Parts: sequence; C-alpha cells; structure tokens
Amino acid sequence: MTFDTLALTQPLRDALFDLGYTQPTPIQQKAFSVILSGRDVVGIAQTGTGKTFAYLLPILRNLKFSKEKDPRVLIVVPTRELVIQLVGEIEKLTKYMTVRVEGVYGGTNINTQAKTVAQGVDILVATPGRLLDLVLNRALLLRSVKQLVIDEVDEMLNLGFRSQLNSLFDLIPKKRQNLLFSATMTEDVDEMIHIFFNGPEVIEVTRMGTPLERIRQTAYRVPNYFTKLNLLEHLLKTDESMEKVLIFGASKRMADRIFEFLDGKFPDQFSVTHSNKSQNFRMQAVQKFEDGTLRGLVSTDLLARGLDVSDITHVINVDTPDEPENYIHRIGRTGRADSDGASITFVSDREVEFRTQIETLMGKEIPELPLPDDSLISTQLTEEEREAGYSGKNYMPSPTLRHSQGAFHEKKEKNKKVNLGNATKHRRDMKYKKPIKKRPKK
Repeated sequence: MTFDTLALTQPLRDALFDLGYTQPTPIQQKAFSVILSGRDVVGIAQTGTGKTFAYLLPILRNLKFSKEKDPRVLIVVPTRELVIQLVGEIEKLTKYMTVRVEGVYGGTNINTQAKTVAQGVDILVATPGRLLDLVLNRALLLRSVKQLVIDEVDEMLNLGFRSQLNSLFDLIPKKRQNLLFSATMTEDVDEMIHIFFNGPEVIEVTRMGTPLERIRQTAYRVPNYFTKLNLLEHLLKTDESMEKVLIFGASKRMADRIFEFLDGKFPDQFSVTHSNKSQNFRMQAVQKFEDGTLRGLVSTDLLARGLDVSDITHVINVDTPDEPENYIHRIGRTGRADSDGASITFVSDREVEFRTQIETLMGKEIPELPLPDDSLISTQLTEEEREAGYSGKNYMPSPTLRHSQGAFHEKKEKNKKVNLGNATKHRRDMKYKKPIKKRPKK
C-alpha cells in the first residue's frame, strides 16, 4: 500500500512527497479509516513506527477551512520538547494547506502565548499545566474542540498530570472524538479510557513492550558507577561505529555527572539536556546533536519521548531503568524507520532485578557480553553506593531493611487491644444490657 491508495487530499499528498514518504506504516494504515469514521481510537504501537502521522493524517484530511478563533483540534502531550516537535510535524504536513497551528507549554511567558492564541488557532498542541493556566485565565476557550488527542498518556500520569487531565475532560464538549496513542499501556490508562472514552476501537500493531527488531541489544555486568564510566570511555574510544550516541542517566544529577566526565575525556563532543536546563539551552543541544555538531547527548527518561533525532547509531543506558517501559522508550530512539540501531545497557548487581523485568516484558533475553580486558575496574564508590552499603558483588541491603517485615505485618499483642472508651461505663452496660441514665437533679 502507498499513500496514493489512501483517501488523502492533494495538498497532503504533495507534502508527503516533499518529505520523501511513499508508504504508510502499519499503524497508519489501520488507524486511518477508523479515525475518519469518527470513532474513539486507542492506538498502541512501538516508538518510531509513525504514531504521530497515524492520527495527524486523518485529522488534517477532514479539517476544513474556518475563521473561527477557538481551536477545533486539541493535542495534549507531556513535555515541551514534544510540543515543539509536534508543531513542526504539523507545519510540514500543512505546507500546502491553510491551517493555523500553535504550541503552548510552561517555562515561557504566558502573556505572549495568550496573545498568540487569541489571534485564532485551528490545532492547538499543549502541555496539561499551561493549557489549564490559559483556560483559567480566560485567555483560551475550549468550547469548539471536536477532536481530542492524548499522546503518551502513560508518561503524563507518571509525571503527576492526572488531576489536570480529569479537569480537561470536564472543560471540553462532551460530543467529541477521543484519540489516544502510546507505545505502552498501564492499568491507570485503562481506567481513564473506561471512564472518559465512548466504546473505543483498540488498534494494536505489535505486542506491548516488544522492541523494534532492528535494534541489536546487549548488556554488560558492571560492579559500580565508576567502572561504568570507565567502560563508557572504553567503548567510545574503541568503537568507531558510535557516531551518534544517546546516553541515559537515572536522574538529572546523574546526567550532569556523566556529562562532566565525558566533557573531560572528549572535549566539545557531548552535551546534556534535562528539565533543569533552560529551554534555549535544550533546544540548541538537541539541534547540534541532530546536525552532527555533537557526537553524543546525555539525557534523562523525562526527555526520552521528546527526542526525535534521526540516525542515532547507539543508545547507552549507563543505568538500568527501574521501569521496563522506560527501557522500551529509551532504545526506541535508535533503529527508527528502516535504519539499524544498537542499545547497550550497564547492569550492576542491584539492577539485575530491573533487567529481569525488562526481559519479561519483551519476552526475550538481553545478551550479556564480558567486560573488555582493557576496561578499568574501579573500587571507588559514589556517596549513594556507600550509603546503601554497596560493595560490588557482595552487595547486601542495609541492616534496617534486611529484617524488615514490610509495611503490613502482624500487630504485637499489646497493640491488638481495642479502645472501648470509658471502661467503667462499658462494664456497667454489659451487666445491665442497657445504659443506666442518671436522674435529673431536682
């Protein structure tokens, strides 16, 4: 099947031709006619399989010219990076159409965004927090929304946007089409679909958690953090195929540490991006990584879904993510479209359980490679490793946790007593079977 076989308008065909796209992906083929029919849709597909175009193409196919100022299509995403990326994709597809598209997100002047939106918009892309701020300030009305798209909803729930999403459902018209697209599904997402969606059709291209087959996955067992850094340096020095490398740290603090180490070993070849960096800094870092000025970029899970950089050769997980879904999103940055990719994960002894959970989700094992002979094994521990009582392969939980019975355990006998209030009154009631009332004084 080609895009010519879909019922696309000529402006959309011309835009796709300019972009070099000729064949729709499986998720785009299956979702197109269903979305056109007006039904609610839940789309599940791997990262990098064209989920964005899967809902944009039918939406733009049906979108008519209008002078109405209030948005008719609302797309909600979890991060600023995704807003910027999505606005760019829509602008590419509407190159030969008259469509007003705007993106709003936190971290920028809300008054400027309010003035922009007031001029009129057809498609609004927003993060939940800034969207509600504009609505509560009466700078934006959602009375004309006909289609609501929630992209990466599981990540929004993880970031604590549940209350904002619930408020959003109450603010937009009841008569609307709901579209939800994600790479993974959780129980919380299922609950939201059950409450707010109207008999949605589920389109699942591949089993949830299955990574792209084009990604070559490997893992190394590494005793501690500083050995991980030594191994990272060794791989970057010896593997010439690592031309465009995306490196993940467990936190913003860890990402900064990794970058400081790499910047000392490979000056001006790497940068770092996370939510503590300014918007301009983040955008410049991603742009330099995209155009090849930088060899690598260090990031966190929060920005994993907002990075749409082409031709990433390797994804390196300096830590093993504690959520299996995050692993899927991380490695999904490489091996996109028809390109091959590689992912490398460093697994310490206390991260073995996380690796097992990932393999269970994928239904396959991650091959393990021996540490290179030239890689230096360090005995130095970080402050966190020392506090956790971590000592390489002899890692044991701290004494306070080792004998813990958990949060739910049998009460001690002295704590099983029930507070009956006034003991004398209770004994009297038990004896006479009814309370004795005092006579009123004369």
